[in-house]
Amino acid sequence: MGKEFIVETSARHVHVTQETLEVLFGAGYQLTKKKDLSQPGQFASNERVTIVGGKKEMPNVSILGPCRTINQVEISATDARSIGIDAPVRESGDIAGSGACKLIGPAGEVELKEGVIVAKRHIHMTPADAKELGVENGQIVKVQIKNENGRNLIFDDTVVRVSEKYALAMHIDTDEANAASCAPNQMGVIVD
Repeated sequence: MGKEFIVETSARHVHVTQETLEVLFGAGYQLTKKKDLSQPGQFASNERVTIVGGKKEMPNVSILGPCRTINQVEISATDARSIGIDAPVRESGDIAGSGACKLIGPAGEVELKEGVIVAKRHIHMTPADAKELGVENGQIVKVQIKNENGRNLIFDDTVVRVSEKYALAMHIDTDEANAASCAPNQMGVIVD
C-alpha cells in the first residue's frame, strides 16, 4: 500500500475579491480569521454571506481568505439542486460559463453572472510528495477510502494538484464525504 494522506471534507464556501468584500461588508473592510486551514496561508473567516439561487436562499455561508482575484462559490451538487443553481463540476478557478447567483452581505449585494461550481475532487501536494507518490500535476488518479463504517469507496477521476505552496491533503465535498461515511482524520491512498 502507498503513502496515506488526510482526506478533508470541504464544506460549502465562498471566495471573494477585495472589491466584492467591500460591497458586501463596507468600504475598506478586511476579512477576520476564524481558523487556519490545512493549506498554507488559507483560512476560514468569521464573515458569512447568503447565497441566493433560483429557488431559495442559503444563509450563513463562510468566506475563505485571503481575498482572491476572482469570485468563486463552491457548493455540493445537493446544495446546487436545492437552491436552484446549475453548477458544473470544475477545478477551482475554472469558472467560465459556470453557475450564477447573488451574494448578500450586511452592507450590500453582488450579482455573480458566473462563478458557482461543484469543486472537482483533488489532492494538493508538494513536488516532493508527487515524486514520492509517483504522480504529476494534472494527473487523474483513483483514491481508496477505507473506514470502519462499512462504506469503503474508491474515488475515481481525482485530479492531482502540485505546488510548493500546498500541503498534502485530498479535498472532497460533503456529498462525497457522506457517500463514504468519512470521519474526521479520514485517510486515503492512491490505488491507480
